[in-house]
This record gives sequence, structure tokens and C-alpha cells, in this order.
Amino acid sequence: MSDSWRFISTIAKKEIVEFVRDWRTLIALIVIPLLIFPALFIALPLLLQSEAAELDAMELEVVWQGDVNDELNVSFAESNLIIVYEEMPNEINNLSDIGNDLDRIRDQETQAVFRLLENETGWKFSVLYISTSEASSEARSRIIDAIIDWESDVVNGTLVEAGLDPESTLDPVTWDGNWEEADAATKGEQAGLALSLFIPMVIAIWTASSAIQPSIDMTAGERERGTLEALLCLPCSRLQLLIGKWLAVASITSAGVALQIGGLLFAITYLASSSVIGIPSVSAISMALLLGAVVIFAIMVVAFELALAMKAHSVKEAGSLLGPAILFIIFPALFTQVINLDSIESWWFAVPLVNILLAMRELLLDRIILEHVLVWLTSSILYAGLAAWFAARQFKREDLVASIS
Repeated sequence: MSDSWRFISTIAKKEIVEFVRDWRTLIALIVIPLLIFPALFIALPLLLQSEAAELDAMELEVVWQGDVNDELNVSFAESNLIIVYEEMPNEINNLSDIGNDLDRIRDQETQAVFRLLENETGWKFSVLYISTSEASSEARSRIIDAIIDWESDVVNGTLVEAGLDPESTLDPVTWDGNWEEADAATKGEQAGLALSLFIPMVIAIWTASSAIQPSIDMTAGERERGTLEALLCLPCSRLQLLIGKWLAVASITSAGVALQIGGLLFAITYLASSSVIGIPSVSAISMALLLGAVVIFAIMVVAFELALAMKAHSVKEAGSLLGPAILFIIFPALFTQVINLDSIESWWFAVPLVNILLAMRELLLDRIILEHVLVWLTSSILYAGLAAWFAARQFKREDLVASIS
């Protein structure tokens, strides 16, 4: 047993050292996973906030056609809108008919055209803009907000003149107290729900994608370089060779996933300190089962990718095989996000890939349903065993080296 482990560990160490000796590989393995979630949860919101503040501060030009209202005019001025007054065009069929204003809106000569018309029943308006322009959309949004405030003032004034209370008349049914206090879920459970919608997908996709390159390099890559022959001449079995390579790929993949989770925890801690979300409340049992689910998933994915890569005759062919294989991870990951966990049938936890992803979602919600755990644990171990068996068959082929000649 000691000799067997010595062969396996030696092969694993050799493969890891050869794979990580390139500095670009180290960047992809260490730097990128550490930066993904901090960039996603911290840098991206800051960038969006900065862009939104810059857009809010912009002075936008709006052409006002038709009747003028002084109160609305004041509201437009407070919204950083520069107004240019024009007569209402005669050739239009209705206020939303762009007509001759089409070209200057598309060419951004003005950000929007506001049309207002008073009749015996009240006011009619329209806003002409181009939705593919952020400035034009922002101008439209400011105009609509100003009109809503103006309309509210007009309605409230009419009700007051009629001797009615605007608040009780327009809003006769109100919520009593704070609506957040009526939620039985804790902040940690709410955070767990939010994270359960994308963490399983990210872990699954990253595990599968990060295992592709080392799987190709340690199988088809060695066949092309001619170093696989030397490994096959070692006094070890094909199974030991497979386990050694699997251990190397699994170690590299696990390191990337662990670093990515570390970046995620840092981002969550930052957001929690900013009171954006809470810290997920997950029990120790759920965490242990979650770790077990990730390990089983890694065993299955790495073994399957090693088998496919070994089946290929070249690095190019291996890349062509494993590249589309990511789609078989992405689709179940997206599919499981929309499944309702409250009334889910147990057989879902026996579907390959879907079972692990659903298990991760339940565990992040700190839901431990014994029937579900037994189904996904048993089925996942079975699928991992089948993947390992398929990989072992590929490593026992007699044409493992001769097929490349």
C-alpha cells in the first residue's frame, strides 16, 4: 500500500510541478480566481455608481413643443434639463408621431422632444427619444419623473379644492408598521437565498473549466510530447497512473476553486460591512455536506474530462472535445436556478449534475432534508464511480501510445 501511494504521489507531484512552472499558468490559477468576486461585487458596483452619478450630473437638452406649463417648467429646470421651445408641428397625426423630428433625435442633436397639449379634459403629452442612447433615455426618465410629480400636485390640489383629504382618498389601504418586520426570515437566511442562486453555478462552471487545461496537458499533451511512454514504463499500474493524474488535476482545480471561494467570502464580508447583504447563516452540518458535494462533483468532472482528453489523439482534438463539454455544465446550472425548492420532487436529486447543483442550493439555504440528502449523495457517488470507471478504461487501452504514431 505504501509503494502504491508513493507512485501515485510522485506522479501527482510531477504533473503539478510541470503544469504550474509557467508564470501565465500561475496568474490564471491564483490571481484571476482571487479577483473575480471582489471585482464583481465591489469594483463593478462602484463603477456603476460612478457612471450613474456622472449621468445624473449631466445637463441634457430637451425640445419642448406645444403648450407651456409654468409649474412643469420649474420642475424641468430642477432636473438639469435645458429647454428649447418650439411650435407644435402641424404634420403629425398624434403626439407620439415622431415625424420630421426623427433625424435630429437619431443624430442626437437633441436628447429628447417633449410635446404637451392642453384640451378641455386635461393634458396630453408624449416624449420622443432613442432608447439606444443613455443620455436620451435619461432625458426621458427625468421628464417622466417631473410629470409624475406635477400630476400629483395637480390631483392633490383638485382634491383639496373639493374638500377631500388627498392621502385617505388616493391611498385608502395602507400597510401598518414596517413591512420588513413581517418577514420571518433572518438576514442570514435572506443572504443565503441570494447566494444560492449563483454560487452553485459559479462553482460548477469554474470547477469544470479550470480542469480542462490540466486534463489536456497531462494526457493528450503528454502523448504529443512523447513523455507518456516514459510514464507507462514506470513500475506502476495504469490505475495508479490514472489516480496520480487525477490527484494532480483535482489539486489544481481545488486550489482555483478554494481561491475563488476566498475571494467570494472577502466580497461578502465587504458587502456585509456596508450593510448591503447579511452574512449567510449556514450550520456546520450544511457546510460539511456542501463541501462533500463539491468534492464528489470534482471527482466526477475531473475523471470525465481526463477520460475525454485521453481519448483524443492531439491537444487540438482534446480542446475540441472538452470545450463544448462546458455547455453540459452551464445548461443544468441555469436550469436549476429557476426550480422551486419548496415543492420539489425527490427524483430531481437523482438527475446527473442537476442533483449536485440542487443540493448546493438547499444547503446554502440551510435546508437539510434527509430524503434529498440520501438521494443526491447516493446518485452522485454512483455517477462519480461511473466517471472514474470510464476514465480507467481509457487508461487501460493498448493503443494509448501507438495511436499517435
